Parts: sequence; structure tokens; C-alpha cells
Amino acid sequence: MVRALWGRIADRAAPSGDDCAFVDVGEARLAISGDLSIEGTHFRLGWLALHEIGWRAAAASLSDLAAVAATPVGIMVGIGISPEWPSDSAAEVMEGAAAAAAAVDAVVLGGDIVRSENLVLDVTAIGRLASDPVERRGARVGDALYVTGRLGGPAAALAAWEAGREPESSARERFAHPEPRIAQATWLRDQGVHAMVDLSDGLLADAQHLAAASSVRCALDLAAVPLHPAAESPERALAGGEEYELLVAAPEGEAMPEAFGAAFDLPLTRVGRVEEGLGVEVRRDGAITHVISPFRQFG
Repeated sequence: MVRALWGRIADRAAPSGDDCAFVDVGEARLAISGDLSIEGTHFRLGWLALHEIGWRAAAASLSDLAAVAATPVGIMVGIGISPEWPSDSAAEVMEGAAAAAAAVDAVVLGGDIVRSENLVLDVTAIGRLASDPVERRGARVGDALYVTGRLGGPAAALAAWEAGREPESSARERFAHPEPRIAQATWLRDQGVHAMVDLSDGLLADAQHLAAASSVRCALDLAAVPLHPAAESPERALAGGEEYELLVAAPEGEAMPEAFGAAFDLPLTRVGRVEEGLGVEVRRDGAITHVISPFRQFG
């Protein structure tokens, strides 16, 4: 849908297809990203406290800054909320968003509040680039594909809620309190990684975004996917979104994962490689188990 919309305004729009827009202001280069979080689509009120909803919405937008290795400056927060709610409800949502910003040394720069039947948050994150951004389009044939953290926790939490159960506590925390990998992204940039994307849509879908932008094929090893303790299966971890970890294309080698783990007490796991071709292939024991056909990158 995004590609169709962009095609309608192509002559009035900047090139797109990455996690952020880049704007030069004097000698500074800014990275800007916006994210919507809508009740009934991205969360349900019975699942999360209001401050958690605010944190999660802000973290999603800040994660886009991590994907291009930008340093957060601040966020703008728009809130749509029912006038029938208690008067301090919007403040509780905003407190959560402000806490997420403060966790990465950013501030709330402003925003707006309107009446809405459902709770809606629109968060714009603004960051500063100290060097060229790490974009999706830089992956090279022969690169290894690495992912930060362990996957499948948010998917496990969603599955539990939808089944009428309370999620396992660490899975719930991964869904309600995602951590934008800002410091990790800066470290990876300084190691000379070639491409990076954050896992908002899931490893499978976001590998497709990276493959399309770089005009390569991403070959993923299902058995190598690092699993959260609550993950139901590698397949669910591969497809589940809301992770906000990083998928990185970088030169092959063992030194970077070891150094990353020592620096952040967080795994950096090799999950595949970049090959000639297009699209995404998932393999188990060398056999192809799933294929996503290539699509044309827009912008």
C-alpha cells in the first residue's frame, strides 16, 4: 500500500524506502520518522497500562532512528483520546512516552491532543546524524546477516492475550517495554556494517525490505534464529513483529558478535547471508522451507 501511495505523489515527494527521512538544516543532518499506534490495531486497552501504551508508541518511532544510527534529539507526540476518560489519562500516556524518550537521552518537544473515539498516538522522532546514515540499501553479496537480541517474545505475549491468558512476564515485558537499540546501532555503525533495519514487522518481513532496497537475496537459517525463552517456535519468532531489534548486513567474521556481546550483554547472532538474487529464502539444514518473492523498492 505504501508503494502505491508513494507512486501517486512521486513527483512531489523525496526518495523513500528507508526507516527515516533525512533533512539537511544548515550544517546539521536530521533523521525524522513518524509512527502511528492505534487502539484495536496495535494494542488493546485490557493488555497494557496507559503509561505502557505511551512508552511503546514512542519506542517504535525511536527505533527507526536506531535503524539508521541516528542520535535521538526529541519526539513530538499527538494524542487522540475520548473526552469521557478521566482527566489525567492523557497525562499518563504522555508520561510513558516521555520516559521512553528520556531513556535514550531525548526530550518531548511538543505535540497535540484531540478528541477521538479510540485511543490514537502519533509520535514523530527527530535525531541527529554524526555521519552518513546506515541505510537498508547497502547490503552486499557475501555479507553475513546478524540480528540483535532474542526473538519471539512479543509474538508469545500476543498469542497468550488472544487466547485469554496472561503472558509469561518476560514476554509481556518485551511487548510492553521495547528498548530502541540506539547505543547498539551506533556501535554497529562504527564497526562498518553495510546495512541495517529495525524489526518492527518481523525478521521475515524486514529481511524482505532490506533485500528489496539492496537488490539482493537474504538467505535465512531457521535453526539459527535466536529465541526468547517464551517463543513458541522458530517459525513464530521469524514471522512475529513488534521486536524492535536490529537486522544487520556486515562482513563475515566472529569478532563482531563476540565484541558486541561483551559491550552490551546482548547477543548478536548470525542468522543468514546475503546472496545474488532477489527476495528472501528461509532454509533448514540447507533445504528451502519458505520463499518470499521480490518486490520493487519504491522511491
